[in-house]
Amino acid sequence: STKPRSKHQHVTMTMMRSSHRRRIILPVLLSTLLSHFVLISCWVVAPKTNYYSRKQRLLTLMSSASTTSYSEGDVSSSQRQQSGSLLVSNMGKIGLLTDASSNLRLLLASQSPRRREILDMMGLAGRYTAEPSPLDEEKLQIELSEKEYSPRDYARTLAERKAHASAVVTADDDGKVTLIIGSDTIVDLDGHIMEKPKDEADAFDMIGRLSGNWHQVHTGVAVYAVGGSMNVVEEKLLFSFTDTANVKFASLTEQDIRSYIASKEPMDKAGSYGIQGIGGQLVERLEGDFFTVMGLPMHRFSRELSNAIGLLDI
Repeated sequence: STKPRSKHQHVTMTMMRSSHRRRIILPVLLSTLLSHFVLISCWVVAPKTNYYSRKQRLLTLMSSASTTSYSEGDVSSSQRQQSGSLLVSNMGKIGLLTDASSNLRLLLASQSPRRREILDMMGLAGRYTAEPSPLDEEKLQIELSEKEYSPRDYARTLAERKAHASAVVTADDDGKVTLIIGSDTIVDLDGHIMEKPKDEADAFDMIGRLSGNWHQVHTGVAVYAVGGSMNVVEEKLLFSFTDTANVKFASLTEQDIRSYIASKEPMDKAGSYGIQGIGGQLVERLEGDFFTVMGLPMHRFSRELSNAIGLLDI
């Protein structure tokens, strides 16, 4: 026969059984929770993974189709791609100014040091001459202001007129082709065209209006060809375009504006600032080509001029 348990022994046995149950149940509970977590994770992640994998496959197929279409359906484009689409691939056709055998010359119809700097950065130093256009710009600006030109068309028209004015006075007495580059840059604040300031008060007004605001900078470019080949008609416009960049000015204090004007940098620049100089401090953000704001959109000009040279077949 067994002895009856005391009250103390009964309590002790009950606590031991409870502890044993917890040691068994807790791991099972944790395992169950972990399994549910894994299932939920798979449900959430799997659709995204499938989505991105489907998107990647679609982009791959589109890329493949585009490549096939390009190579099989557009032979001329393929040939241009193989020969190079940028001016760097056709630099040898221009030749140095000291090379008498070169059949192609470049003339920049501008006195802007910034445009000369951009051409030099493109590797054209020693391959072009620069002469200001004989165009009466002030008279033309008055003429264009009386017509309903958009700022983009205004910049392109000025560039075309500049290049054309130089083209008609360019002599063709040596059988060479001369490509004449015209360009003009304007600042556009809500459709209002800002040219170079007339004086310091005008510059102060322009910069004050630009302060804290977005504006657009339009640079028009035009290239005419003159003489040299039966394929080139006198004063033929090869191409023209306008490139646009969006610029955000920081909020400027009056002291900021007056100090910048005191540097004299704004006085010969559209919109009264130069992004490549001290005026770069005024710019908070830029969307587009930096060189468009500076005065000549390098990439697009390179592409268009390269294509024009290829069409001349020099």
